[in-house]
Amino acid sequence: MQRTTNGTAPKERVILGIDPGTSVMGYGILLEQGMRCTLLEAGAIRFPRGDDHTLKLRAIFASTTELIRKHHPDELAIEAQFFGKNVQSMLKLGRAQGVAIAAALQRELAVVEYAPKRIKQSITGNGNATKEQVAGMLLSILGVKELPDSTDATDAVAVAVCHHFAASGRGMPAGGRGKGWASFVRNNPDRLR
Repeated sequence: MQRTTNGTAPKERVILGIDPGTSVMGYGILLEQGMRCTLLEAGAIRFPRGDDHTLKLRAIFASTTELIRKHHPDELAIEAQFFGKNVQSMLKLGRAQGVAIAAALQRELAVVEYAPKRIKQSITGNGNATKEQVAGMLLSILGVKELPDSTDATDAVAVAVCHHFAASGRGMPAGGRGKGWASFVRNNPDRLR
């Protein structure tokens, strides 16, 4: 177990990251110990294509509740809706997000939303980064050899890591703290390989 300079163990926190969707919901579970975070689990839950939308919402609620029961997270970090031209898709995604948030609130978890650009900026230093660039940085940041094949799972892990950075204030542009990627590299040489 790591020790801080005053001899006490670093504070632990479990973060549940969710990339909401009505067809696939990605999730990532991080254990934060002080300034370090470890990926505990990540995956994607697929919902049957033919199901009625309300049945999918019920499944999203049940799946989120089960992840909370299994991992006992302290906080939920969720990707916020992006605004597109297809209003029906936006409504469905908003409902999926709302149901996941409701499941977390029912369990009295703190909930924080992050815009897709903010997540990419936090992980790569570029708000327009590709999914491949985000995945590559996550491998380095988390010190893992591979991530799940599902981009939904990788997106959920990115949301959780973004929340870790925002809460710790280490080098990422969270609420005005830090100076972006250059500051992150300077402040976290141990995270680069």
